[in-house]
Amino acid sequence: MAFRTLRLLTASNGVPFRSLQRGIHGGFPDGMREEASSIHPTAVVHPDAVLEKNVQHVSIGPFCTVGSAVKIGNSCQLHAGSHIMGDTELGDNCILQSGAIVGADLPGQTVIGSNNLIGYHAVIGVKCQDLKYKAGDDCFLSIGDNNEIREYTSIHRSSKSTDTTVVGSNNLIMGSCHIAHDCKVGDNNIFANNTLLAGHVVVEDCTHTAGATVIHQFCHIGSHSFMGGGSVISQDVPKYVMVSGERAEIRGLNFEGLRRHGFSSAEFRSMRKAYQKIFMPSDTIPSSFMDRLCEVEQELAEVAVVCSMINSIRDSFQAGRRGICKARYVTCS
Repeated sequence: MAFRTLRLLTASNGVPFRSLQRGIHGGFPDGMREEASSIHPTAVVHPDAVLEKNVQHVSIGPFCTVGSAVKIGNSCQLHAGSHIMGDTELGDNCILQSGAIVGADLPGQTVIGSNNLIGYHAVIGVKCQDLKYKAGDDCFLSIGDNNEIREYTSIHRSSKSTDTTVVGSNNLIMGSCHIAHDCKVGDNNIFANNTLLAGHVVVEDCTHTAGATVIHQFCHIGSHSFMGGGSVISQDVPKYVMVSGERAEIRGLNFEGLRRHGFSSAEFRSMRKAYQKIFMPSDTIPSSFMDRLCEVEQELAEVAVVCSMINSIRDSFQAGRRGICKARYVTCS
């Protein structure tokens, strides 16, 4: 039996390497032969890697590598030529398709939850592309559960030890997307192909980007918003709205997205009324943008979704924030 094969058996069963070495002529421990068959002979699994007890349900394909500090949950599948390295935790029932790379042999940690798909040649949890990164810093990436992260997507660790790049749960991240250092992505988002998030972007929940959407660093994207294809977003997107354009402008409410998420007709009417007063003011009653916000807040204070939208807008004008995208034909200042 080859030395490498012994190492694979060691890693896959938590049995000390010398114990296996002594057992060559005396037979395998109970069930060892069946469990070892799920790790391809060409795979390289470090003996210090930790695989969970149900290792017979873990499949490690040809030419995969698993590093010394890696922890792999039950029923995971590593397809041919996928690699996990560094201090990386992979939850149960995850799939790494061919060519996927997860983690890095650098200080810090990558933690991925359960039921995630990492697509072909995706690169997850590697060093950020930020000049303020200092070699030796502990940098982090945390990904939740039930995400589909498709081919050629890249998600980077944080740029410093005091921050973490975060991706929540139930997100669909299509091919060739990029999520940069220190981003915070919530739950139930859909990023279409070639969506690019610069550093420190915050995306809340249930947003939807069309293809080739580009988001400037430090922007905040509010829940239930929609970004049209090819949009270049350089300021915040409030909750519930649609934006589009080479310099993205607010074009209206995201009624289709809101309908799909169960918002009521009464909520639609209130949001439409609020939107018209804030972003489509009558020329006969001149007022500042902030005055219009206050007026709507007083008039529709009992409508939770309207209050949420107004708070989203107000927050964007706090110190350190970028303000909101211009509404078409209206100055938001």
